[in-house]
Amino acid sequence: MVERFIDVPGGRLEVHDFGAGPPVVLLHANIVDAWAWEPLTPFLLDAGYRVAAFDRRGFGGSTTEDVEFTNRADTIAVLDALELDRAVLVGNSAGGQIALDAAIEAPGRVAALVLIGAPVPGYHPDLTPAEEALEAELEAADESGDPGRIADADVRAWVDGPGQPADRVHEDIRELVREMDRALNDPGRVQGRPSPARPPASERLDRLTMPVLAVAGELDFSDLVATTDYLAANAPDARALVMPGVAHLIGLEAPEALARAILDFLAPLPRWG
Repeated sequence: MVERFIDVPGGRLEVHDFGAGPPVVLLHANIVDAWAWEPLTPFLLDAGYRVAAFDRRGFGGSTTEDVEFTNRADTIAVLDALELDRAVLVGNSAGGQIALDAAIEAPGRVAALVLIGAPVPGYHPDLTPAEEALEAELEAADESGDPGRIADADVRAWVDGPGQPADRVHEDIRELVREMDRALNDPGRVQGRPSPARPPASERLDRLTMPVLAVAGELDFSDLVATTDYLAANAPDARALVMPGVAHLIGLEAPEALARAILDFLAPLPRWG
């Protein structure tokens, strides 16, 4: 593995770069940092891919000033710094939304797109009443500013899954996410001011000229499960996959099964670099 830092306007990104071969770039969810991809990475490396994962601004080892920026531009800056003309982008949750927006803005740089539990800006399917109550708990925890309370709420919602028992996922995974989440919500951490893409992705899905795999866990929030079908129906070359028995952080919960789905999706594609 090569660790490097990439300077971007007003910030610095830490990148973990593994192996050689067609490149796959991993974008993490909002409650973890790039190390959440560690269980998945060996499966991709063993299959002959180069794998890069980076901490977004304010996450993990990456830093930022209190400036406006776009995560899409930062993603392309990582591709540029690694001298990658094209790469597959794999994003979980908010990382998937960023990968989606980056692919819409720079389709020539993205060979394929894997979106895992990722929302599509502008598309808002209804939640169940129980999920709405859980979202209210998440908002109340965020407003408290207490890193421990925020982490506990996030683990219950995103690791366990809505309405799922606390012992469904191994405690080691729950504690790993809790530890990363607490660090991200440290009051002294600067995260900058990310600017959303306009118009929203739901109005520009026709720009996705690359193959897209939209994945959700069966036990995730129902709107994210519905989003996989929405993408399959509205993007030019997209397919949906709902994985049984898992929730939101599939790369931690079931890395081998997720890797198998990704590798099966990538196998027939022309090589890229």
